[in-house]
Amino acid sequence: MSASRHLRLYRAATGLLEPVAPLVLRARTLRGKEDSGRLGERLGRASVARPDGKLVWLHGASVGESLSLLPLIEGLRKARPDLSILVTSGTATSAAMLRMRLPEGVIHQFIPVDAPKAVSRFLDHWRPSLGVFVESELWPNLITQADARKIRLALVSARVTEKSAAGWRKAPDMARELIGAFSLVLAQDDLTASRLGEFGASDDGRLNLKLVGAPLPADEAELKKLKKAVGKRPVLLAASTHPGEDEIILTAFKSLGGDALLILVPRHVERANAIIELARERGFAVGKRSAGDLLGTDPIYVADTLGELGLWFRMARGAFIGGSLIEGPGGHNPVEPAQLGCPAITGPFVDNWRSVYSPLVKNGVATVVRTANDLTAAFYALLKEPKMAKARAERALAMIGDEREVLEAAVRRLAMQVP
Repeated sequence: MSASRHLRLYRAATGLLEPVAPLVLRARTLRGKEDSGRLGERLGRASVARPDGKLVWLHGASVGESLSLLPLIEGLRKARPDLSILVTSGTATSAAMLRMRLPEGVIHQFIPVDAPKAVSRFLDHWRPSLGVFVESELWPNLITQADARKIRLALVSARVTEKSAAGWRKAPDMARELIGAFSLVLAQDDLTASRLGEFGASDDGRLNLKLVGAPLPADEAELKKLKKAVGKRPVLLAASTHPGEDEIILTAFKSLGGDALLILVPRHVERANAIIELARERGFAVGKRSAGDLLGTDPIYVADTLGELGLWFRMARGAFIGGSLIEGPGGHNPVEPAQLGCPAITGPFVDNWRSVYSPLVKNGVATVVRTANDLTAAFYALLKEPKMAKARAERALAMIGDEREVLEAAVRRLAMQVP
């Protein structure tokens, strides 16, 4: 079957633009968006040899998606120890997180830019038996070239927003061709399954990888040391914040008064100095994790290191989960704090996590705030009633439920895709 008109145009355009890809990547490197030592991977040039035997390739776009792959990786390694596993992601931050969290022997590479020659180099080198895509990042050249090579493809924990579906409806022939390449489709929820069904996707069941991950890890010795440094001071957390939220959080915290300590964790650690400047403008003394400052000395502590969120959730009375007070990011994971007994506060903009947040909010176990005053009140409630806050977190985890059986069934189905 010949390619759709939209897909032919896409291939032609990306082919024409491919010669400038190295220049674009180098420019992104100057902005901290790429790893300068691994730009070859973004052009499809592998930096490690392919292991012998059959290989499964899993892809998650950024931090949240790539980390959601961890329980799937664990399950596949147990079910099929004969398989090698390759994980790809597209951001420098996700690569740094995966370096700390991937099991030994699992390979990480950056996903190639979606240009014809880069994709060909990538697929020719790795020759996967199965490709597993998480959520909704569907690159046309990558998918169609994999399909042309008879590589089986699965789309799991799929999530399609109405905005994405509206975009696909403008090129339905291309959407049908891409979706049709997947032999297994497991949607996060019924709404996504319905939207995918518009473009011919099979409805093979449900799986939400955001609900099945293990609790975030923490160094026990470091946790003990930090708790000792804080003493009896109550700790509040603002996790995974984005530009435009820090100002609101700092205003709310200033209105709170008292002796509480605020640990502020930016979603992107390179923003630490800008946040520190904002805090100082408001009269706060600020400590900085990467500078080696001691926790508990100042009222605000900017935790600008990767892989330590598990520490902060374990220490906090409760946490505001960022990416939710402003439109765009779509919110972040409320399951992570719940797993560690830390109740969640969120803003209203949680499109990426709507199916998880909705029942939590409806049953009063997650608090929605819209203004600095709202956030002050939510922080105050956490400090005034710590036992009630803890009970909220426990109810949230119980409501989220255990999807382990669903995960195990999905792993068996994926393992069967590789003969």
